[in-house]
Amino acid sequence: MSTRNNQDRLGGVEVQDSDLSPQEMHESPLSFVTPTEFVDLPSRGRYYPEGHPLCGEESVEIRYMTAKDEDILSSQSLIKKGIVIDKLIQNVLLDKKVRTQDLLLGDKNAITVAARVTGYGPEYGSRIDCPACGDNSEHVFDLNEALKIDYADNHKELGAELTDNGTFLIKLPLTEITVETKLLTGKDETKLLNMATRKKKLKLQESLLTDQFKTIIVSVNGMSEPSTINAVIDNLPAIDAKSLRDTYAEITPNVELSSMFECDNCGHAEEVDVPITVQFFWPK
Repeated sequence: MSTRNNQDRLGGVEVQDSDLSPQEMHESPLSFVTPTEFVDLPSRGRYYPEGHPLCGEESVEIRYMTAKDEDILSSQSLIKKGIVIDKLIQNVLLDKKVRTQDLLLGDKNAITVAARVTGYGPEYGSRIDCPACGDNSEHVFDLNEALKIDYADNHKELGAELTDNGTFLIKLPLTEITVETKLLTGKDETKLLNMATRKKKLKLQESLLTDQFKTIIVSVNGMSEPSTINAVIDNLPAIDAKSLRDTYAEITPNVELSSMFECDNCGHAEEVDVPITVQFFWPK
């Protein structure tokens, strides 16, 4: 991630130096410039369709969080609807042609971490259980050091074939069926969350795995009819389901947050995943 002070932009308002006198430039609040940052995209823009504003783009520019963005984070209405982070991301993106719902999940996660760092700094305090002794203690993580980008460049090694449409062809080991999968977007994530919430309210049996398969699978042996795809998924042998799940996780570009943790109680040191809690965007 790289930072710049954009001297021609303030929250989307362009300011021309020639339009202001030296005194006005000194006194005008527009002389204060919100800095911006380029966020590296795990996808490197490779899986967006032609015409998408991020197609072929390896980074995207966001501005630093402001007090108005904190208003978004404190909106009980947005929190209740579960869209508060989406609204925040949409607000900090400079290119308004980029829509949060159209972002690949790995790219969305990268922007989310970057937005948090611009708003509250890289220090992130969270309670964590020691893997050795179980002692629960407060630990401060450095998000800049913890952030690792997984570009997922190993799809060929895993036997997954990248298509011209940005999808992957994966041959399953037992049935030898070839499934075509797409990477999840913010819209897909919202759809899956809404499905899970609806089933929970109606006290229906949860089907998180098959629901995800039905969202990511585009075709089966070249057939794209939803009824065919659903029938295959519902009868997919467990060994094929596990293979698809594991391969899909490996070919999905994303960000990882992990850091060294040393227990104050027993002295055990180990690299751990940074726990994402409510304190991430709502620090004390």
